[in-house]
Amino acid sequence: MKDKEKKKQVSNLMRSVSRRVGMAVADYKMLADKDKIIVAVSGGKDSLSLLSLLKYRQTFIPIDIELLAVHIDMGIPSFPTAKVIKYLKKQRIPFLVEKIDILKNKGMDNLNCFWCSWNRRKALFQLAGRLGFNKIAFGHHLDDIIETILINLFYRGEIGAMKPCQELFKGKVTIIRPLAYVEEDEIIKLAKELKISKIDNYKCPRSETSKRTMLKKLIASLKKENPAIKKNIFKSLERIREEYLLDK
Repeated sequence: MKDKEKKKQVSNLMRSVSRRVGMAVADYKMLADKDKIIVAVSGGKDSLSLLSLLKYRQTFIPIDIELLAVHIDMGIPSFPTAKVIKYLKKQRIPFLVEKIDILKNKGMDNLNCFWCSWNRRKALFQLAGRLGFNKIAFGHHLDDIIETILINLFYRGEIGAMKPCQELFKGKVTIIRPLAYVEEDEIIKLAKELKISKIDNYKCPRSETSKRTMLKKLIASLKKENPAIKKNIFKSLERIREEYLLDK
């Protein structure tokens, strides 16, 4: 494929996914003028695609927003932090690397998703407060949200999900998830076009045994029979029929 044709394809794909981002941003009122937004960059396809999308949208949206990419270096051996930094430098995106040590008094065998996520978020919240940023953008997409719904239902006995927009600490910081309407398959295609997949090569040793991996396989199986299953699960939390809930 010629370079010109390839650039056009990337642009069309970016516009398509960007429109879905715009819908989510509008529906959940995620952004406002003069927002200072930390984009949490893990180094994976989701967060780096989100960063590219927000940078792209920054060029034409009618409000002024400030973006800062933040990578939390958790001190995990073999994690491609250097590749992430190299990518961010090449993109000319303002960024910061915050180092923490999640392996202190713990070995790799004792790590789990909750521990990594909790420490990473704590560092992001502290950084936002220190630098005066009011929003933190995470790269969670539609698949992440519906998997969380099922995890809460199957393993915690409760109904709940990741909110696309959530105020915390009495409104001091707001978490936003602009990819809430975007399916993972679309992110995979976009990441490939943006050459993000070349740095997204770290594989968590817990990934194959995690609940999310198991649920991905379950949802993929169910989707063969019902192509709308993802959107149905997502919409279910907007269509709660309270008269049919248990009431003690």
